[in-house]
Amino acid sequence: MTTSDATTLPSRREQNKLATRQAIADAALAMLRSRGVGNFTVEDIAEAAGVSRRTFFNYFPSLETALASVTEGFLDHALEQFRLRPSDEPILDSARAALMALADPMTVSPMAELFSLTHDNRALVRSELEAWDHCTTQIINAARHRLGPGVNELYLRALAGSIISCGKAAMSVWFEQRGPDLSPESLASLRQHLIDAIGLLGSGFTAPAPQGPEPHGTASQDPGSQGPASRATQPAADPQHSA
Repeated sequence: MTTSDATTLPSRREQNKLATRQAIADAALAMLRSRGVGNFTVEDIAEAAGVSRRTFFNYFPSLETALASVTEGFLDHALEQFRLRPSDEPILDSARAALMALADPMTVSPMAELFSLTHDNRALVRSELEAWDHCTTQIINAARHRLGPGVNELYLRALAGSIISCGKAAMSVWFEQRGPDLSPESLASLRQHLIDAIGLLGSGFTAPAPQGPEPHGTASQDPGSQGPASRATQPAADPQHSA
């Protein structure tokens, strides 16, 4: 399978649907940012997105899922980059490369902002967890497509669950270190945490050298530096890396 086989251009109708979905998600995040949790409705989001209430529910079953789609959006972009990687590349190498391909730290900004605004709201946290579960399914499907028929199902599910758990861990550590800081330096730190978490998975969780607390306002290491991610060229946790 070539990389071109893994990607097809969406039709104009599909592009319009994706644009509408994105407009609703953007409006939901903007409402959360400006009004705070519990201070806006589905009707407010629909009006801000320029769609009807009925159209809103064609895309999302609730206000919470519209917000959670922000997390799905980032992970969908990462999966798009994963599908562009060579089919014979180890899967965890492809996952790390996919994150590195999202070179602009601002690509994680919507997901980071949503996390910082909703981390103490149970309903929204639950919806965000559902979004991560959706992404787990997407990773399983992408890996199955890469590895072909006959791949071990336990391997697929353990792999996808481990990748998602690494993502959640990176988000939690970033927020503990940075709080609601969404500066470019802070977002670069989050992006690096995501890359390093996949690198730890790929290395079989070889313990990195101890380090002190990350200074607030200081960007993490450059993606090309010799951190745990850079040692994941032969991931021990990826025994079925090629079809």
